[in-house]
Amino acid sequence: MNKYQLYKLICKNADLKEKRHPMFDKNRFMKFLMIFMWLYYAAILIFMGVVMALGMKNSYNGVAGYHVFDGGLIYLLICDFWFRFILQETPAQQAQPYALLPVRRSFLMNVYLTRSGLAWGNLYWFFLLVPFGLIAIAIPVGWIAFFGWLLGWWLLLVMNGYAYLFCRALCLKHLLWVLLPAAIHGGILALMLLPDKNPLDMPCTILMNDFLHWKLLPFLFVGTIIAVLYWANYKLQMGMVHDEVGKKEEKEIKHATQFNFLNRYGRLGEYLKLEVKQRMRNKTVKMSFFVGLGFMIFLSAISYFTPAYDGSFMRSFICLYNYIVLGMMTLITIMCYEGNYIDGLMSRRESILQLLTAKYYFNVLLLIIPPIILLPLMIIGKMSVWMNIGYFFFTAGVLYPLLFQLAVYNDNTLPMNAKLTSRQGNTTQQIVSLVILFLPIGFEKAATALLGDPWGYILLAIMGIIGIVSHRYWLRNVYTRFMARRYKNMEGFRASRNS
Repeated sequence: MNKYQLYKLICKNADLKEKRHPMFDKNRFMKFLMIFMWLYYAAILIFMGVVMALGMKNSYNGVAGYHVFDGGLIYLLICDFWFRFILQETPAQQAQPYALLPVRRSFLMNVYLTRSGLAWGNLYWFFLLVPFGLIAIAIPVGWIAFFGWLLGWWLLLVMNGYAYLFCRALCLKHLLWVLLPAAIHGGILALMLLPDKNPLDMPCTILMNDFLHWKLLPFLFVGTIIAVLYWANYKLQMGMVHDEVGKKEEKEIKHATQFNFLNRYGRLGEYLKLEVKQRMRNKTVKMSFFVGLGFMIFLSAISYFTPAYDGSFMRSFICLYNYIVLGMMTLITIMCYEGNYIDGLMSRRESILQLLTAKYYFNVLLLIIPPIILLPLMIIGKMSVWMNIGYFFFTAGVLYPLLFQLAVYNDNTLPMNAKLTSRQGNTTQQIVSLVILFLPIGFEKAATALLGDPWGYILLAIMGIIGIVSHRYWLRNVYTRFMARRYKNMEGFRASRNS
């Protein structure tokens, strides 16, 4: 088998990866919802592209609309970078199945890095770019210029994708590396937003204008950056995959915290200890916790120091995000980590109910963190106190119960200590997390529009309080439905434990 045939076989296996997974025939409704949300956001981007092209046509004193759009390309690249954390795996996560086969790892890494650069996900923003370019460039300037402009955007998105892969690999190696892209993007945003005139506006416009006129130098410049990032990813991820596949272990913990003060709560206290220790000791869970905390601080800091997120929607989004993200990081995959030892949990009567209760209490306690982070915004008046009260109770009493329903249906095991080569959740759970992040905002806006401020937020708080007071009843309901499916779920946990 030559390299081309091997390349086609690896690509075929990668394309069939989801279908071969034990979860393929399950959650058909959620798969339909995933496709619907994909099309929904694509429709939003198309609409935005058309509206922006028409709105910028004659609004800037003779300046072409595409020049105005190109001046903000960094905003789009930053958004693209951070969205990839939700939706994109690193190439190294796909290398483990071939570790024991007579296939060179260097060839595998080149295959996956090439596929990452040519992935269809790099074209998703074209739902925005194509309708905008058709109206703003193709009609007044010409088709050749339009295709050059699109090619330039594609190269920039590929470059952004390789930059993401490099940072994501570093973050998986040590969580503090997330500060690298956060500091770079924060510095760029401060440079663009704090001065009266954006100093990066003109360079971005010139770069895209050169793409539009098919000048060779900018293509070579971006291509060189892509090549450097490709080489850096190759070196970094090859070393990290070698360490993990070789089972390189860290030193044992010498001093273990016992949390003896929880002993008074009996078995419930033991499960509370389990929740705390998961976030302290297990790499995957700990990384999720600190990534969520980092995003909370990052968004709140941008809102505090700049007027970028002063709009009504963004204020609501930041407030909701701060309250839901820490719980969502683990509740969206609730019971998936416990799938590693589900047989032990099922050996005791009602242990699952006590585990669910401990999870709920622990995640409600985590809601103490968001008001502390958002306090500076409340002091300067950028964030409503009533909004915080509303989302605090709404998260604890409405959103958490909704996420707990996934405990009945989640039946795929997730590893707790793997860094690179493990499967971290599925696309369905990621889509559900997006729904949880945006639907409550629509409800909040409807409530405040009908009842006014603060009565709309009071309604959110009342709904949340009802859910909190009745938590024993709906947790018992979740437990009963879980036990009705226990054999089917345990089969799924066992089948996916080593997949």
